Order: sequence, then C-alpha cells, then structure tokens
Amino acid sequence: MPGIEKLPIEETLEDSPQTRSLLGVFEEDAAAISSYSHQLFQAMQRIYDAQNELSAATHLTSKLLKDYEKQRFPLGGDDEVMNSTLQQFAKVIDELSSCHAVLSTQLADAMMFPITQFKERDLKEILTLKEVFQIASNDHDTAINRYSRLSKKRDNEKVKSEVMEDVYTSRKKQHQTMMHYFTALNTLQYKKKIALLEPLLGYMQAQISFFKLGSENLTQQWEDFLTNIGTSVQNVRREMDGEVDTMQQTIQDLEQASDLLYMPDPDPNKIPIDRTLTRKAGYLNMRNKTGLVSSTWDRQYFFTQGGNMMSQSRGAVAGGLVMDLDNCSVMAVDCEDRRFCFQITSFDGKKVGILQAESRKDCEEWIATINNISKRIYLSENPEEIAARVNQSALEAVTPSPSFQQRQESLRTVSMQSRPKAGRSSSQSSVGSESPALSSLSLDSLVAPDTPIQFDIISPVSEEYSGQAKSAAQGRRTNPFGESGNSHSEDGEDSILHQLFIVRFLGSMEVKATENTDVIYETMRQILAARAIHNIFRMTESHLLVTCECLKLIDPQTQVTRLRFPLSSVVLCASHQENKRLFGFVLQTAGGKGDGRPVVVCYIFESNNDGEKICDSVGLAKQIAFHSEMDRRATEKQKELEKAKEKQQEELTKQKQIEKQDLEEQSRLIAASSRPNPPTADGQFLVLSNSQSEDSDAGEEGRKKGESEA
Repeated sequence: MPGIEKLPIEETLEDSPQTRSLLGVFEEDAAAISSYSHQLFQAMQRIYDAQNELSAATHLTSKLLKDYEKQRFPLGGDDEVMNSTLQQFAKVIDELSSCHAVLSTQLADAMMFPITQFKERDLKEILTLKEVFQIASNDHDTAINRYSRLSKKRDNEKVKSEVMEDVYTSRKKQHQTMMHYFTALNTLQYKKKIALLEPLLGYMQAQISFFKLGSENLTQQWEDFLTNIGTSVQNVRREMDGEVDTMQQTIQDLEQASDLLYMPDPDPNKIPIDRTLTRKAGYLNMRNKTGLVSSTWDRQYFFTQGGNMMSQSRGAVAGGLVMDLDNCSVMAVDCEDRRFCFQITSFDGKKVGILQAESRKDCEEWIATINNISKRIYLSENPEEIAARVNQSALEAVTPSPSFQQRQESLRTVSMQSRPKAGRSSSQSSVGSESPALSSLSLDSLVAPDTPIQFDIISPVSEEYSGQAKSAAQGRRTNPFGESGNSHSEDGEDSILHQLFIVRFLGSMEVKATENTDVIYETMRQILAARAIHNIFRMTESHLLVTCECLKLIDPQTQVTRLRFPLSSVVLCASHQENKRLFGFVLQTAGGKGDGRPVVVCYIFESNNDGEKICDSVGLAKQIAFHSEMDRRATEKQKELEKAKEKQQEELTKQKQIEKQDLEEQSRLIAASSRPNPPTADGQFLVLSNSQSEDSDAGEEGRKKGESEA
C-alpha cells in the first residue's frame, strides 16, 4: 500500500546503525499490535461465548416452558390457561433459539477465525523470526571478534581458514535471517489492517442476518399475542398491589394486638389465664432421657387433636402421636434445670412425658387444657362452659394445707368441711380413670376423711420422735453410706444393708386401711389430682437411705436427716401398677391419737429409679432385720443353755472334790488308829514328826488301796 514506510531489505547486509534503529521502531510497533490484537481477541471471544450461552439458555428456556404442563404445583389453579400461554411462548422462543444457533455459527466462521489466525500464526511468526535473528546477530559478532584477533605474525593456516569460514557462515546466516525478518515486519503492516477489519465485517454481517431472520419470524400475529399478554400482566400486577396493601394493614393490626405477647413470660394481670380451653397448640420443650442421669430437651410444636397430644418438628409434613390424653393425669413439676415444667402420665402409666412451656401462663393453660381433655369435656356440645364449671368446682372442693401445722389447725377448725369434698373431687378430677360411681364408702374405708393432704416434708413421725431424739439429731450429719466415727450409733450404721435412692416427696395423708396396696394407689391418685388442680410445682428432693433398722430422708446438700422412719413401723410398701417411678409406704405408729388408736399415714414419692426396686429394698431390709432378730434370740438361748451346762458341771466337780477329801480324811484317821508307835532300845517311844506321819499315812493308804483293787 502506498505511503507505508517499510524496512529497506537492500541494506540488511550492511547492517548500519540507522537500519538497526529503524528495526527497533518496527519491533515496537509489532509489540503494540500484538498487545492490542490480544485485547481485541478477548473481547470478541466474550461476544462469541455470550452468544453460545444465549443460544443454549434460549433453548433451555423453550424446553422448560414445554415441560410446564408436566409439573404438578400444589396451589395450581389456572393451569390450563397458563399451559396454552406458555406453549405459545415456547414456540416463539424455540424459533429464536434456532436463530441464535445460526448466529453463533456465523460468528465462529466470520469473526473468530480471522482474528485467531492473525494471533496464532502471524504474530507468533514475528516472534520466532525475532529470536532467530537475535541469535544469528550474536553469532556474527562473535565470529568477527575472533577474526579481528588474528595476529600479524605468521599464523597457523588451518586456524585462519577456520576463522574465515566461521565469519562467512555467520554473516550469511545473519543476512538471510535479517531479510526474512524485515519482510515479515513489512508484511505485518498489511496484515494488521486485514486482521482488524475482517472480523468486524463478519460480525456485522452475522448480526444483520440474525435480525433478518428475527424479522421474518416475528409476524403481526405474534405482536398481537404479546400485546394481550402485556395487558394480562398489568392486571395481575394491580391485583397483587391491592393484596399487598391488605396484608400490610393486617400486619399493622397484628403488631398492635400482639405487643404484649412478645414477652416470653407476660404479666398474668394483663393477659389472664384461660382455664376453659379444650384445644391448644404451641411450641414446647420435651425432655428425652439419654442416660441414667443425663437428658436433652427438644423443641417441637405440640397440639391437641381430639383426645390425643400430637407433636410436629419444624419442616415435617405431618404430626405424630405423643400420648393419648383420655383419662391421663397431668401435674406441674419442679425440674432442677428448667422452669415452667409439667408432667403428663398416660392412663396405664406406661408413658410419662415432661414438657416445658415458655411462661407460667402457658404452663397453666396447658395443664388446664389437658385436664379438660382427660375428662372428655371436648365431646360435649358446649365444652367451654362445662370446663369453666368443672374447674371452678375443683378449685372450691380441694383445699390442701401445705404443712403439718396447718393440717393440725384445719383438723381442729374445719374437720367436718374440708376433707370429704377434697377426697372425692380430687380422686375424680385428677386421673379420670375412676367413674363418678365411686362411692364415698369405698373411699372412707381407705382414706381418713378428716385429714387434709400434706405437700411438704414435715410429717407427724418427725414430730413424734422430736421429743426423744431432738438433741441428738439436731445439726447431726448423717453419712448415707453408713460410715461413722461413732460405733454406737442408734441408727445402726453397722448394718449390713445400706442402699441410697434419689426421691422427691409428693405428699402424704392419713389413711385407714393397712391390709392391701389399694390404699397406696388411692393416696397416689388423690395427691396427684390435688397437685394438678392447685398447680403446686415444688417437690422436695431427698436421699432415701434404706437400712436394716430404719428409713431415712437425708438432705442432699447438708446431709442432715430430715425424717427417720423405724423399719418396724413400715407396714406396707408398693409402687404404682403402671407408672413404676411412683411408690409409697404406709407408716403405723402406736398411741398417736388421744383415744390410744395408732396413727396410719401414707407417704407418696417419685423416684429416678424403678419404684419396685425401692420396695424390694425395703422388703429385703425387713427380712434381714427379722432374720437378724431370730438369730439374736437363738444365740442368746444357746448362750443360756451353755451357761446352765457349765454351772451344772462346776457343781459336779465341786461334789467330787468334796467326796475325795472326805475319803482321804477317813483313810488318815484309820491309819492313825490301827498302827501303834514301836518302843526304842532304851525303852522309850519314838516320836515321829508331822511330815513323816503324813508320809506314812499316805503310804499306808496307797498300800491299802492297792490291796483293795487287787
């Protein structure tokens, strides 16, 4: 092309500095062309990739629109209208997808191919020739320097010939390489313009072709269709705006009405407790045992459905059955690590669940609701009215006293008013397993009618023994394992049986019968009913120590004995037939009343272990005590017989000694009387000493004894 400055190929052999300077300018221009071409290539590559992605996305959109009729939406209402509309859109978009595919192919051929060829072939050729020229130029300079160092003296012809040959070869190589390099640089000026214009020309031609195809496909029919769809979209948008305004107003009203409910434990004076509910739902925490003493709390959504308690975890499709609430019992419990807890026990006692509510109000409403469901009030025509009447009657009927002192006061003042109603109403309203036909005669035969329910740890047994052992037991710590420095402890700490159980005191009341375990079951039922109706949360936890002499309730913190029950006074012990964690025992003390009749009190506890194990332990202690007493009596009788035998043997031994002494005395007398003293030579008698006389008597006696034996 005219006007383009080029490198002079004729001056490559001379290789003047001016030629080298001009070469440097062309090399800088080639580097700039390479950098710009690389950026342009990246931009065109993005266009090509975007077009391919657009073509694939358009095809996928068309495919999804066609598959809409195969989808099953839970809230699909106007599916037929939407199906026909989307099928028409799918047809149009499918045609556009074909157009985009054609455009992608044209861009690959007319735009990407020329720019790629220029980048991969022409620019790389320039770089290769530049490296080869640099090497040839360095070799020529080295050969010239070696040739210039030849000496003027006579040199070796062979060396001279080699140097001249090296100069010839390197100069020829440099000249040829330089000419090809200059040619490539001159040609690059033309290729640069071709490489820039040809891809752009192909891009524009491809776009024009694409627009022509789109214009042919989008006819007037499609324009009318799109206009109708736009009108429908505007109508839907107006309906949506009206619904959003309605929901926003509802949100404002609910926020104002629910302001008091945001607090986890609202003031009951502002939000009263509703005890007439027969249905309730809400989130509760349920305790799950993970070991002997460890447990976890799971938060789930609980709701009542008829006579069933249901639970549903977040994200679950439906709820599952937790417990049958018909004829169940419910009571508030005092958990160590949680507040607002209550316990539900099924009718058969096989299921026991401990739940935690968010507030005291929520806890009491759950208890009242479950109580109403337990009595099957929800089956009546007007359940709210009946529930209100039943709860009011229960509150007026049961008036338990929280301590023994109040119980004694109530006995003196209102002995004929409080208990008869309490016994009947609590037994009927708590568990619900007994029918209203349970007569007062059957209750009075088991439970003393004039005794209120006692919920704290104070008992008449402790007051009975307080006058005898108050000074010894006050402030004295008791080791639950029977180890003590005092070996003469009155509680028998050297007993062979020491078993410790963790129990919680539920209550006690005076009873009549001690023949069978029905009295314990009836006491359990009435105490649980009274706790549920009056929402008594507190349960005193103690350590029950079973020994062969007594039962002790020990404070777990201070190790001080709270109560002591002599084992001989425990006449009955049994656990609940179904809920094995509940157990009780009957204590009988003589001379407790003014008329001399014994006082019989039934104590009810809840244990962490199986109640049958505790009852078995008490029975074992009584058996050990009985056998120990029998062994003690047998041992004492045997000792008396041995003493009698020893005494008789001593008397026989003394009698024999006396007889022997009498015989010896007689023998000495006989010997002394039958043997005269011989005279001496001078006519005098020989007088023997006492020792000689005794020896002679002994010898004589022995001789006579031997003769008599012979």
